Amino acid sequence: MIETTILEYLHKLPDSLQQEVLHYTQFLLETHTKSTLQPQKKRQAGFLKGTFALPLPEDFNEPLEDFQEYME
Repeated sequence: MIETTILEYLHKLPDSLQQEVLHYTQFLLETHTKSTLQPQKKRQAGFLKGTFALPLPEDFNEPLEDFQEYME
C-alpha cells in the first residue's frame, strides 16, 4: 500500500525532483545501514577531566567592563 502511494507521487514529480528523491533515498539507506552496523559506544563520565585545567586569573568572577552600562 505505501509503496504504491509513493510510486504514484513519484510519477507526478518532474525528473529533477525525482532525482532529488533518489539521492535522499540513498542518503537514508546509507545512514540507516551505518547506524545499524556500528554499535553505539557508551560514554564514559569524566574522560576529559583535567584536560582543560587552566590557571584562572584572580579577577575571574569580577564583572566585565564591557557590561557596566547594563549592570547599573
